[in-house]
Amino acid sequence: MKTILALLTLGTLALPVFGAEQTTDAPAAPAAPAIELKNKSTFTMDGSGRNPFWPIGWKPVARAQTNNTEHSGPDILPTAFVVSSITMDQGARYAIINGKVMSEGQAFILQLGTQTYQLTLKAIEDGRVILARRDQEIIVPLRRK
Repeated sequence: MKTILALLTLGTLALPVFGAEQTTDAPAAPAAPAIELKNKSTFTMDGSGRNPFWPIGWKPVARAQTNNTEHSGPDILPTAFVVSSITMDQGARYAIINGKVMSEGQAFILQLGTQTYQLTLKAIEDGRVILARRDQEIIVPLRRK
């Protein structure tokens, strides 16, 4: 017991000696010399309008815009749509068309085969919806089972 007490006492007395920082009057290390840049990089936008993030040597290729969403094509038949539900509240009207919830004024795309058509849900009325595609109006009745 006396041995353990003696070791603990010596251990606590030795801690401040080993943990203390040593201070000396040695001169501080000289500061590192300042770095001077020889070549500074600059960027000026020349008349070519080249994007600096494009790979070097890459040139954009002009492509003809093909917009297949506005084919004049044949008129769309109302049978291309399934109106399964219509909800009319005081402030909002919603319809489920082809399995998607839509509101008045919402634009959507219909794909029939390889053709795509852009349509707008013009109005939701009791028992039917009116869809618009350019100058064509498509009236689709609610399908009741």
